Amino acid sequence: MYDLLILGGGPAGYLAAERAAQSGLKAAVFEKSNIGGVCLNEGCIPSKALLYSAKIYHNAAHGEKYGVKVENAFLDHKYVISRKKKVVEMLTSGIRAKLKKLGASLISAEGIIKGRSLEGFVIAAGGKEYVGKFLLIATGSVSVIPPIEGLKESLNTGFALTNREILELKQVPGELAIIGGGVIGLEMANYYCAAGSKVTVIEMLDHIGGNVDRDISKSLQLSLEKIGVKFLLSSKVTKISGRQVTFEKNGKEQAIKADKVLLSIGRKPFTEGIGLENIGVYTERGRIITDEMCRTNVAGAYAAGDVNGVSMLAHTAYREAEVAVNNILGKKDYVDYDAIPAVIYTNPEVASVGLTEEAARARGISVKAAKLSMNYSGRYAAENEGGDGFIKLVADAEGGALLGCHMVGNYSSEFIVAASMMVQMRMRIADIKKIVFPHPTVSEIIREAIFELQ
Repeated sequence: MYDLLILGGGPAGYLAAERAAQSGLKAAVFEKSNIGGVCLNEGCIPSKALLYSAKIYHNAAHGEKYGVKVENAFLDHKYVISRKKKVVEMLTSGIRAKLKKLGASLISAEGIIKGRSLEGFVIAAGGKEYVGKFLLIATGSVSVIPPIEGLKESLNTGFALTNREILELKQVPGELAIIGGGVIGLEMANYYCAAGSKVTVIEMLDHIGGNVDRDISKSLQLSLEKIGVKFLLSSKVTKISGRQVTFEKNGKEQAIKADKVLLSIGRKPFTEGIGLENIGVYTERGRIITDEMCRTNVAGAYAAGDVNGVSMLAHTAYREAEVAVNNILGKKDYVDYDAIPAVIYTNPEVASVGLTEEAARARGISVKAAKLSMNYSGRYAAENEGGDGFIKLVADAEGGALLGCHMVGNYSSEFIVAASMMVQMRMRIADIKKIVFPHPTVSEIIREAIFELQ
């Protein structure tokens, strides 16, 4: 008998188990694969290990811009993959150790919801049944596999890859086609281009980066094109056969050759076969519907992470897990989805939080905006020779509150949290002007841009 049963050991699942155990609840987390979920094993962390190696290589190969000359700089892909595995193993071991220390149970088996008894929710796993007063569903997401002719066969043969396989490649493909210009596609385009691949990104939309600010999208595309990435926008892939990817652009069918194809058009919540119907959890288009307190329609049952499809980011999952546990403990809490930061870890980085100008106006909000070059930051100028990054701020023209911050430029990922706090606290421009930023730091660009808002 447990206080809380958790399906899934990804960011939402394992953090919920930790927070619950820290608060004195008896918790059990069910994970059929590796603790840490997609983020730690097949996404966020391993991709960052690769991208950091690419950044070091780029700096070495182009060090002459800073007076540092390195002859014959070389990126050893096999070593990069080996180091990536070491980082992942270290972090997953740390999670297991922390759960054990806190007294939370880690059950290495797939958990299926069987129903409810007088005592609580019943989960079947590994030939046993477990009962818990509360339930948190955190089963994550899986890659979207679109109905493209020949795709399934290509995935079976290893010609086409998902985010899982692309991070395990032993050899760098000569030509890499990437279907989808979202976060995963762009980050892998950045790494494999640096590693020596001829990379082509095929994107159905007329821009890259999904919902990022359009000016940011254009700037990032230009930066990636400078290192050799080719983009085919407004292009829909229709067929994969042999070593060829066929797509339609402007009503005409075209094709490119490739040694490998990365499928990265997005992810969808994993809700099939976990027993939701046995307790009547409501879903819509495959995702579990939750409120801002992470509650489902079933009393005592919560959902957090990618499975609810609201904001499919690891740090959103962390916050949702904490909100769910707090509400289970009787501490009313909610998620502010308008203050969730997002990052694309390319070189240069992209970071954003809150509303874009377009999104704010779509809500009927009168806005004012300011755009400023990152070179107004002394440290950015000193450490980014030829850098053309910038920041855009969006504020409520009437109330003066900061609504959004959007940046392209290195270090952005490390200080977007400052803007996130400003957005979450609904800080007014007049109050933000009083904040003292350390000098010289790239974060000062927020202060510089604030004073551009009139």
